[in-house]
Amino acid sequence: MTSLRDQKIIVTGGGGFLGSFVMAGLAKRGCVDNVYVPRRAQWDLRDRDQIVRLMREQKPDLILHLAAVVGGIGANRANPGKYFYDNAIMGIQLMEHARRHGVGKFVALGTICAYPKFTPVPFAEADLWSGYPEETNAPYGLAKKMMLVQAQAYREQYGYNAIFLLPVNLYGPRDNFEPESSHVIPALIRKCIEARDAGRPEITVWGDGTPTREFLYAADAAEGILLATERYDGPEPVNLGTSREITIRDLAALIARETRFTGRIVWDTTKPNGQPRRCLDTRRAKELFGFEARTSFEEGLRETIAWYEQHRKQACH
Repeated sequence: MTSLRDQKIIVTGGGGFLGSFVMAGLAKRGCVDNVYVPRRAQWDLRDRDQIVRLMREQKPDLILHLAAVVGGIGANRANPGKYFYDNAIMGIQLMEHARRHGVGKFVALGTICAYPKFTPVPFAEADLWSGYPEETNAPYGLAKKMMLVQAQAYREQYGYNAIFLLPVNLYGPRDNFEPESSHVIPALIRKCIEARDAGRPEITVWGDGTPTREFLYAADAAEGILLATERYDGPEPVNLGTSREITIRDLAALIARETRFTGRIVWDTTKPNGQPRRCLDTRRAKELFGFEARTSFEEGLRETIAWYEQHRKQACH
């Protein structure tokens, strides 16, 4: 088991949504002065020369690569080229220069969007290559999956210790609630609360509500990442999730109830549904490094709604 307190750690994306929970998890493990977060304003991780300078200046022993350019279905459809290039170039160059500069371990964070569109449920890691991803987010999913190819190739040729984790859809306090780029849970929370407060009789949701999704509380995801960092050094990709799926229709009804929105939910079937089903087989994470999600979906959803209500009100004063 790796002692993280003895490592010089770089956390890309450490200032972001998931990164904030990973940083809290590191702090609980006594990692404060030995962690560096390269901020976007100072470091462009798409730029090779800046990555080389980062390695030379920080001399890390371990990299947790959480940084990504992400968004919901609308954002993915509007930016397929950007999402492919930015995510692919960051991962490929970071891992290459981590290897060249003697970084002992590289933890690459993938995405459930890497799975084929019609993967049998629950998604097992062995099914990653059984088809093409869902079209609306395929460029993003494939860009992240290239880190798995790179990690396995580098392990085979160079003996390099890079691992690849596949978290399911994340949610929780401090999520992105911007309408243009948010994922389904924060988008629905914001829609319901704004409609409730304005007295509007209905909200509109994309698709027909039949797709299923699985959601992992961000604090649980962070713990899974850190357990893998400490305990897992293998070549195989590993899912991080809960193995519980819910339809988008039931999700919308649940969020409406929890936010006290009593109006109608209208389904815009001219908009895409996205992948038909998403639910992970999470046995490998439990077997290899003892990870199981601890937060119930209802509890996590209430925490997320409470955070948004509080911070939205603070912003208005």
